Amino acid sequence: MAFPGQRWLMNEIGQPMSKEQFEVADPGHGDVVVEISGCGVCHTDLGYLYDGVRTNHQLPLTLGHEISGTVVVSGVGAEDWMGKSVVISAVIPCDECDLCKSGKGTICRSQMMPGNDIHGGFASHITVPARGLIEVDMQRLHACGMTLADMSVVADAVTTPYQAVIQAEIQQGSLAIVIGVGGVGGYAAQIAAAKGATVVAIDVDTAKLEMISKYGASAIFNAREISGRDLKKAIFAFAKDNGLPATQWNIFECSGTTAGQQAAFGLLVHGATLSVVGFTMDKLEVRLSNLMAYHARALGNWGCTPGHYPAAIDMVLDGDIQVLPFVEQHPLEDINSVFEAVHQHQLTRRAILTPGP
Repeated sequence: MAFPGQRWLMNEIGQPMSKEQFEVADPGHGDVVVEISGCGVCHTDLGYLYDGVRTNHQLPLTLGHEISGTVVVSGVGAEDWMGKSVVISAVIPCDECDLCKSGKGTICRSQMMPGNDIHGGFASHITVPARGLIEVDMQRLHACGMTLADMSVVADAVTTPYQAVIQAEIQQGSLAIVIGVGGVGGYAAQIAAAKGATVVAIDVDTAKLEMISKYGASAIFNAREISGRDLKKAIFAFAKDNGLPATQWNIFECSGTTAGQQAAFGLLVHGATLSVVGFTMDKLEVRLSNLMAYHARALGNWGCTPGHYPAAIDMVLDGDIQVLPFVEQHPLEDINSVFEAVHQHQLTRRAILTPGP
């Protein structure tokens, strides 16, 4: 039986979102309705609202793809999910095409992304395929002092860098350089450290650098104070002093800025792996032949396949990834002011919007 819900709509670029009452319909075969506990505000959401990044679903559209909640209605074939606490995968592959069957679900051409392909998580409820759900053990979650809303950021801010670290083949003794350690980058640093890498963090924000030095980074550099060749020399010196390799560095560009991408490309060494995790619409001029000369590789990373989520969630619940120091909750009713605050870099933690009663 259908019931009323609420959601916030992006109607046009650069304009405040508006609240809408809508009817939560019965889910179709294999689908579920999730009552949302929290939805994180991601850099990608800002791109849609402020920068003109195109959504696949025409406007008006409810944004938000970092979602956690509880299954309150289940369609035929998804009955086992009823009542379960879940995180919703930010990218839901079809699981049926050749790409999915070959382990390349992130580039599935029939993938579904909340807040892009369908209405997203800045709402009271969302309807999604059950194949995109990952269960959360609430007993373990409460033991960590966390709420289900806190887990929403796992859906992108944690799992996206998790997949990037796995894809880069981080090993014990690797040197990992993370550029941009707010949000996604902060988790990239934690995950790389937990996988055995020594982490160098680079940012322009002193507070973020000091914070990540408590959660995985062994060295920090402020790009406003040291950059270009001097930065590379400083990292070489750090590597030498600590018995780390001068080759095969793993560089994670998480800032989503041209300056960050320029710095990342400038840090290429022989055998390096450059993982592009952040996104910007701005263009960058580089000498692509450096990849050839260093026999290096550059890897993109779009979201994370649902299959990686359980391991990432375990890292959170085991304490290998700390979430609480990096998030803060706000009422969903404050969505417009929160978006503007994030856009103006006025928040130091990732905002999670929580629907009211």
